[in-house]
Amino acid sequence: MEIILTIQFLIIGGLIWYIKKRSDYEASLIARKIESGLNLKRTMAMGLAARFNYPTKRNEDNEIVFEKATNIFLKQTPYEFENFVSDIMEKVFGGKAYTTTNSGDFGVDFEHDREDGLYLGQVKVYKNDLDFSPIALIHSNMVKQGAIGGYVITTSDFTSAAKVYAKELNIELIDGVELVTYWLESMESKVHELRGEFA
Repeated sequence: MEIILTIQFLIIGGLIWYIKKRSDYEASLIARKIESGLNLKRTMAMGLAARFNYPTKRNEDNEIVFEKATNIFLKQTPYEFENFVSDIMEKVFGGKAYTTTNSGDFGVDFEHDREDGLYLGQVKVYKNDLDFSPIALIHSNMVKQGAIGGYVITTSDFTSAAKVYAKELNIELIDGVELVTYWLESMESKVHELRGEFA
């Protein structure tokens, strides 16, 4: 009888050891996927900063043109980034978003009419972290226009002081990684729409 109990304990112990090892391995795989996903989003945010702030120069006719580079690179201006972002916000949150004029907008790059009210947005194609200045500017415009919320969106990140400043102002701070996440979500919703059209 003791031999049978010993064998059962060994089998149970072996199974527990195997399950724990398997669980540790699966947890390790998940952690690596999360880390690689985050690194991919960070790389995409860096790519957006380069795409929408592509170096320019003046040509022989004194026109501003993009510097020469491979044709596979997308070359756009910070003003085009405003349209890019407003389209994403509209797809992710619904409603209707539109960009403001390039000058005289008082720091509001786009307006977003959502079901619950008006939101104002400011976008920055930066490689350095943003301070509180664009947050203060959007908040001031929210008060003036009676908007219920706002966004400050960047390809980079925000300083810790900016994050503290934005608390309780109903302004969403969207860094480059979160912007890429929204971008991917908006593309996924477009795929679902297209699939619905062909069903």
